[in-house]
Order: sequence, then C-alpha cells, then structure tokens
Amino acid sequence: MEPVSLQDFVCALDPASLPRVLRVCSGVYFQGSIYEISGNECCLSTGDLIKVTHVRLQKVVCENPGTGQTTELAPNFQGLFSPLTGPQSYGTLEELVYAATQSSKSLPIRFMSTHRIATKARVVPQEQPLKLEAVEMHQGACCARCVLDSGAQQGFLHLPLSQQGPFWKLEPGPPRTLLQVLQDPTVRDTLLTCSAFPWRSLTLKPQYEVEAIMHFRRTVVKIPSTLEVDVEDVTTSSQHIHFIQPLLLSEALARGGPFPLAAEILEVPQGSPNFLSPWLSSFQKGQRLCLHGVASPPWRFLASTRGRKVPRHFMISGAYRGKLRRRPREFPTAYDLLGALQPGQPLRVVATKDCEGDELENLGFASLAVGDRLEVRGSGQALGQHERDIDVLVCQRLGEPTGEEEAGEDEEVEDQEQILLPLYFSGGFVEELSDARRYSLQDLTAQFSLPCEVKVVAKDPRHPADPLPSFPGLQLEEKILEPFLVVSLDSDPEMCFEIPPRWLDLTVVEVKELPGQPSGALRMATVEELTEAFYYRLRKLPAVESQAPPPRPPKSKGLSEQKKQMSKEKGVKSSEVSELQEPPLLPKLRTKSLPKVTQDSSNLYSEVPGRKKGCRPAVPITEDSDDEHDYEEIAEQFSKTL
Repeated sequence: MEPVSLQDFVCALDPASLPRVLRVCSGVYFQGSIYEISGNECCLSTGDLIKVTHVRLQKVVCENPGTGQTTELAPNFQGLFSPLTGPQSYGTLEELVYAATQSSKSLPIRFMSTHRIATKARVVPQEQPLKLEAVEMHQGACCARCVLDSGAQQGFLHLPLSQQGPFWKLEPGPPRTLLQVLQDPTVRDTLLTCSAFPWRSLTLKPQYEVEAIMHFRRTVVKIPSTLEVDVEDVTTSSQHIHFIQPLLLSEALARGGPFPLAAEILEVPQGSPNFLSPWLSSFQKGQRLCLHGVASPPWRFLASTRGRKVPRHFMISGAYRGKLRRRPREFPTAYDLLGALQPGQPLRVVATKDCEGDELENLGFASLAVGDRLEVRGSGQALGQHERDIDVLVCQRLGEPTGEEEAGEDEEVEDQEQILLPLYFSGGFVEELSDARRYSLQDLTAQFSLPCEVKVVAKDPRHPADPLPSFPGLQLEEKILEPFLVVSLDSDPEMCFEIPPRWLDLTVVEVKELPGQPSGALRMATVEELTEAFYYRLRKLPAVESQAPPPRPPKSKGLSEQKKQMSKEKGVKSSEVSELQEPPLLPKLRTKSLPKVTQDSSNLYSEVPGRKKGCRPAVPITEDSDDEHDYEEIAEQFSKTL
C-alpha cells in the first residue's frame, strides 16, 4: 500500500477490518513540552507502529464551497442530504461536453459552477443551475448554448467551450442520512443539498478519533484523524509483532483480574521506601511476579511496639492468625479515659500521679494521689473558672481491692465517692485489668476500642518469621481500610505477601508463562514493618483527621504577673508580712502516697556539734524561704560579742 494521509485512510477504512497495523511514514512533532493536547496524541515519529483498534466519529464540518462558511454537525444530526452533482468535477466547459457525449446520456444536461461566470451579456451567479442544450457556432467561436432559469423568466446564454470552471454535472439523488452519506464513497466527496441550510450546495468533511495501541504506552492512544501525518498499512507483514502494553498494579486491581496473573516488572516507583520488608529488595526491573488476587479482608491495623526507646511500627493484616492477650492501657489525660469508655464495659483505672484540686485552678475538683482507684462513669458539666461550664469526667473513687470485692460490690457502692475531673486534666492513669484470655485479632478489635495494648503470645502459623511475639508489648493504634493484592515472587512461589497499589504502584507487563502453583498451603507474610515517615503518613489519613482534638486547658496567670506580685511582697517588712499573711495551704496528700519512714525519723535534722564562742549554729533553710528570711541580725551578733 502506498502512503496516504491519515485522514484519507480513516475515511476509506472499513470498520469491520479492524484492527489494522500502520507504520508512520512522515512523523509530526509539536515543539515544546506539551506531549498531548486535549487528551489526543500530537507527536508521532517516523517508523512508529500503530495498531488501530477503534475509530470514532467526533464531528462533521459542513462547508459552503462558494463562500467558505462552515458549521459543525454532531454525529447524531437528523437532517437529510441529497446528492446534487456527480462524483467528478470538470476544469473547462469543453471537458464537460466531451464527457457528456461519451456517456450514454445525450444533450441536454444540467450543470453548475462553484464560481461566478462573467460574460458580455450577463453575470451568472455561483451555483446557478444551467441547462446545456447544444453546441453551436456563435460570433465565429464554438460555444455552448445554455438556458438560464432564474425562476420568473428564462434567458439564453452562449458560453465558449474554453470557459474555466470548475463545473459539476447535476445528478440529483434520493435523500440520505449523515451516516449513510459518509459510508458511501460515491457520494461522500460530492456536492450535496440539505433543507436545514439556506445554501444551494455544501460539502461534508468528517473528523474522526483513532484509538490505537503503541509500544510501551500504558493507555490507549487517541489520535485525531486530521493530524498531518502519512501512514502505510502493514497489517499483513506485522502478524508476528506483539505490542507491549504496560500495566499498573492499581489498574489490575481496578479491573478485577483475571487472577492469577503472571507479570514482569518494568518500573519501580522512585523515592524513599515505605516498607522495611525483605521482599522489597527483590523489586527490580525484569523480576517476575504472580498476582494471586485481592487480599481478604481489606482492613489493616497500625501498631507500634512498647517498652523500647525507639519504637518500631508495623502494619498487621486482617488475616493475621496469631493470638493476643490484653495489657493494661495507659491514659495520659482524662480525655483519653472518656474516649476509651465503651457502653456496657466498666473501665477501672489507678492514678499514677499526685494532683491537688488547687492545681486545677478550681477548688471544687477533687484531689488524686498515686494509687487511687477510679471507675469511669461518663461525661458531664461543672462550673469552672469565671463561672463558665466546662466538660468534666465523672468518676467514682473505689476502695482498696480485697479478695471478696466481687461478693460485696453492692455494699461498697454506698461508700464510693464521686469525683469530677476536667477533660484537660493531664494526670496519669493505668487500667486495672485481670483478663488472661487469648484473643484472635478479629475478636479483640470487635470487643474493644482502639488504641489497645496487647501482647502477642502465639505467632501466626502461616508466617514463620512473625516478629510480633518478640516484643514485650504492642499498641494497636488505628484501623485502615485499603485494598491489597496478594503477590508472590517467581523465585519463591510458596511465600506470599500483600502489596497496597496505592502506596507501591509497580509498572508491570503481562507475560504468558504462568509459574507453577504450589501444591501445599501458601505461606503468608501478614505483618509488614513500616518506616517511621510512612507510619505517620498513614496516621494522617482522612479517617484519622476527622477525630475531634482534645479540649484546651484554661489559661493560667502569666509569668510576668507572678513576678510582679512576688516583688511587691518582698518590699513589705517581714514583721508586717507575718501579721497579715495567712499560712500557705499545704497539699492534702494521702498517707499512702507518702514514703515509709521509721519512728525516730521525725527529727529531720541531726544535732549540730558545739562551736566556738561567738559562733551561732546555722539554722536550716526550709523550702518556703521566699516569704520570710532566716538570716541573723547583725546588731544582735555585735551585742553578744561585746
């Protein structure tokens, strides 16, 4: 096949013959960094192979050949078109007469010109129908006698046979739809008439969108048929050519298979790794994989190790089969206690810090000491600073645990003290827990809220290298819902792991050779270690960001105001201060929070050995020495010396 323009090839193409393989004979390139314009390909190199799979009609440009005026028609245009002329135009009137005499039709014939004809007698407008009756001599020249029918009257006109055209023979035909005209090659390039337009004649120029496959192009290439490029049909000689079409893991996941799917890695995403797993080093160009399908269930848990200076972070699959045991949870604030409270599940904690009600800047709140046992009841409101209502946590203070606590629980409730803690209270609490049951991951997360402290007591039998049992504690932080693909390497088909295409989207290509499937049960890596940066990126997902932040504590007095007040107090005489100033309020600490001392430990200071005459034993300086000084008076010392 000789090279033709892409527009001519597409117009003459039979859709039933697709697909067709084309070779670009003369490429085209748009200068600049734009590789595609409006989603269409605009850069083709000479020698590129294109496998045309589909041709779609985009629009049809309708043009008036006399004035050049154009308009665009949609492919579903409902108007009817009638052929006005034959498929051929003639350059001179002599060519038209010669063609008419050679055909079976004899004179007279009807014709028209797309240009204006000027003679000495009159001017014939463009597209004016004329009837050629005979050829005769007129004023010594061979002329064609024509009849001009202008509707109201008829006129005769002699035109020389050398008159320049172009001329079209009028051959009216039956009306046809737009698609019928474009599919008929004998009518497609002729002059037409349509009652929907005021023009006497018009031409149709279709524009198509060509969908094709090219080497190493991940998506289907869309090429406009009007692209100025010449192509050659090489379908017959290109039967052995296989077009390599890359595929992203996210695309394989979206289309849903078919699985299992054998693939070869073409490209690995650049950047810092998100996983610290051993299989990550195997992801290189040329490595073959087997995609087994979508992992089930789709949810994962984010977990961090406890009891280490540098915590490690993991993503645990929902299919994890290890056994876990609950550990006491730690709560830094009262707000965390409220978040951990579940309906129908009692929550008892022990305070790990001393706190006086005055420290909360409101004397109405109760004091706490290390070892106080509390049972969380729920939330409420209380009158805070500046007579404003603030959110509080309602708790019951419990007594010391005894062996018969469960039996006498009803009698103990009467002696319980109700205390209120502001939600911004930043004390320390640890959960009272006596649950020795072994849970599966699914049962544990279904019964208890996150975050949850656990200890893995039995590893996943399908994951021989499960690292979780080696840690003294593990905190399950968040639950995320994300589809994963189960993948295995060609070098080790029995070991499977799960890949999230959202964060590790490999570019692969399908291969025909499917690796042999192992006969036994597959080993599954259900625990993947994460980098610290990626772990906190996952914690910032929209599901986590939607949580409300904890309440802010009220503003306390500024440091500058405290310094001013202290300086004023120091300016007053010590005698006046001692008379006016009230004794400071000492914290009411519970006895069990104090350290154990011996009987003779009440004397905190030992006897000072005797000193020389004139020297007074030093008085021990107490911690509250800012209000009154304990220095010796100089006058008193001089009087004793004298």
